[in-house]
Amino acid sequence: MTRPRTNDTPVSTYRVQASRLEGEVHVSGAKNSVLRLLAASLLTSEQLQISNYPATLLDAQIHLDMLRALGKRCEVSGDTVIIDEASKPPSELVWPGRSIRNTLLILGALTARTGSGSVPLPGGCKLGDRKHDLHVMLLEALGAEVTETDTHLQAHAPNGLKGADIHLPIRSTGATENAIMCGTLARGVTTVWNPHIRPEILDLIAMLRSMGATINVFGQERIEIRGVEGLFGTRHRVIADNMEALTWLVGACLTKGDVEIHGFPIVDLEVPLIHLKESGACFFTGPKSVIVRGGTCYPVEISTGAYPGINSDMQPLFAVFGAMSRGESKIIDLRFPGRYLYAEEMALMGVDTRVEGNLLRIKGGNQLHGAEVTARDLRAGIALTLAGLVAEGETVIRDAWQVERGYDRFIDKMQALGGQVTPGW
Repeated sequence: MTRPRTNDTPVSTYRVQASRLEGEVHVSGAKNSVLRLLAASLLTSEQLQISNYPATLLDAQIHLDMLRALGKRCEVSGDTVIIDEASKPPSELVWPGRSIRNTLLILGALTARTGSGSVPLPGGCKLGDRKHDLHVMLLEALGAEVTETDTHLQAHAPNGLKGADIHLPIRSTGATENAIMCGTLARGVTTVWNPHIRPEILDLIAMLRSMGATINVFGQERIEIRGVEGLFGTRHRVIADNMEALTWLVGACLTKGDVEIHGFPIVDLEVPLIHLKESGACFFTGPKSVIVRGGTCYPVEISTGAYPGINSDMQPLFAVFGAMSRGESKIIDLRFPGRYLYAEEMALMGVDTRVEGNLLRIKGGNQLHGAEVTARDLRAGIALTLAGLVAEGETVIRDAWQVERGYDRFIDKMQALGGQVTPGW
């Protein structure tokens, strides 16, 4: 077992040696779902019990501390978090620590419930042109006045939010979630046009419905939310993390491993699985698990897009897969153009990469070698860790806390599979 980690002792480095992954692993609750569910707890004064909770995620720990700063009592027991309300939340989140992008959803929830909100400007991964203008637009459409300072984003709707048509110019996950949450307590009907329908959003909708929200989904065309006076407490189980599931699958392929992945969200990953199987991954799907028997990596050609396609978070995994193939792989990120900073770090390990506009070219087949690299964001960090498992010598990954933001009990699971990854503080 590894040393317990807290917000005060973030992991600073990983030391990675070549390893073969073998054994069984269970997929934890989804980071990209649970953070939204935590924000939704601000919409009610009643108790929420959320199970399959990924308790060791740094971003989830920070989110609970933010909720505590807003008057919530949060207790974690095993894989369950219980959230009660000690006092009605204030309109301002006073938070001196590291910010996460979920502050935008906190802003929406505070405004919907209290009539105003103020939060630190969002943090999270640096993914290029990642603005919050869609969140401003939807709050203004619902009747709020939004202002921005050098450090904070503020919204005021003293008479409450009022339902409206919200037309999203792109299928934005965060804006869809914020519009849904705000609409649950707005007067009248809120219609979100061109929403992003993906598993994590459907998970949020499922929990809000169990809290008394009236939400109807009409495919990728629109979502209609009929506002109610108040929401109730509930019990809800978080869906499995599709990024974690793909990580173990790719890791087993790269290392010629033999891994059974329990709780694998197969239905949610049909398109990425097709691409990986056609690119040489050898795996077998069962009702609730996937068995990976290594395989041979062939070049990949992918572009990212809205669900059910390959999302932007997945492309670094495909990049390291392509690096181990003989031939040229090509990746285009349509959602966050230029999200290829990890390629500069992979180049230090011997990966031949070149960026042409918004196209990343990877000439695979070279033997990778250990190097000192930096996890510039969460998904870059995990891709570099997997690369270290197939590199000669030792790979040292700086800022490894980035990985801890999004992977529950990562070191414990990796070491249980035989992965030689050692954390440092």
